[in-house]
Amino acid sequence: MYKLDVIGLGCPHPCIEVKKEIDAGHLPLQVSVSVGAPRENVTRMAKSSGLNVCEKPGTEEGVYILELTKA
Repeated sequence: MYKLDVIGLGCPHPCIEVKKEIDAGHLPLQVSVSVGAPRENVTRMAKSSGLNVCEKPGTEEGVYILELTKA
């Protein structure tokens, strides 16, 4: 599984970085992302691209792990 860390990046940069990896064919993709708007926007973008999204809390406070896979 390919891993991408976008923790601390402000919008729209997390979505841009995730989209680059999806377009490069790096699936499944595990994304470490900050809670709030970055998490919500990456999740929404991935689902609108037809991907499954599995969310789980990260080991650090304020971080989520998103696992993106083909539907």
